[in-house]
Amino acid sequence: MGEVHTGLLQNSGEISESTCRQVLGITAGETVRVSRRPIVHALSPERLTGVDCALPAASRSRVRGVGTVVSRCTVTGGRVAQGSSYVRVVRSEADRRLAWSHYLARPGVVEVLGKAKAADLAEGFTGDPAPGCLDLGAVSGRFLDLVQASPLLDRRAPFKIPRTSLRWVAETGEPSIRFTLHTEQERTLRLTHPGPFTPAVVDLCEDLATHDWLLTSLLVIVERARIGTTPGAQAVARLAPAIDHLLHLWMPAARVEEWLTPFWDSLERRPGFTRQWRSLVDRVRDQVAMNTLALLSASAETGRR
Repeated sequence: MGEVHTGLLQNSGEISESTCRQVLGITAGETVRVSRRPIVHALSPERLTGVDCALPAASRSRVRGVGTVVSRCTVTGGRVAQGSSYVRVVRSEADRRLAWSHYLARPGVVEVLGKAKAADLAEGFTGDPAPGCLDLGAVSGRFLDLVQASPLLDRRAPFKIPRTSLRWVAETGEPSIRFTLHTEQERTLRLTHPGPFTPAVVDLCEDLATHDWLLTSLLVIVERARIGTTPGAQAVARLAPAIDHLLHLWMPAARVEEWLTPFWDSLERRPGFTRQWRSLVDRVRDQVAMNTLALLSASAETGRR
């Protein structure tokens, strides 16, 4: 299970690859991994957070978990920042708390002390977790805040867009995926995949969170433009941030392993992420084209007088 927070990098423009490395190089002595194709994607070193707390359960039963949370941050296209945390929940063989050295040797694993049902924990985590339970969103948010506070960023973002959070649970079994929008900022994902859990599943969830944020942000910008009720030039000015900072970032499944791409294909069929994205992009470009034609027509009319 995990949670991804996604937001606009707090900088006036796109940052370079070298700046990405410095911004994400929070852990001294470890390397920021960067891929350049098809878009620059920088991944921070992983951080571990020790936890000994209650795990969320839909039945509200008390379930104790001890272990470590893995967290990391990414910057995509020099514009989109993410904080991501996840754990793999397993039953404790000792059924009692052990020395921290035991848990540190198993990064990203939280051991359950006592009895618990996987379905109960999955429902509890994606539902409405009780206060005081394992809060992966808080861990992700703190890590993302740390990156956004980097002195290398000028904190003059070209537009304001709220962060989104994607809380996900992955299980092994017959493949299926269920993506749910709860509020304007909160989403959940239930994923069942063949074979054992690997970090590739985290990559899929982060990729989905990135594109959900892009789509949500473009929707907000188009709504703010009030197309049809404001003068054309004013509407185009309000659409400019999307053209300058977002439209070139849409590349779903570009970094997802091949065996997981059918899940993206499923989401493309329903609800149709790319279909909605293209519709919005066409609307933005149509507005720009119409405004340009209007300006040319007005200029020609002035010339004839």
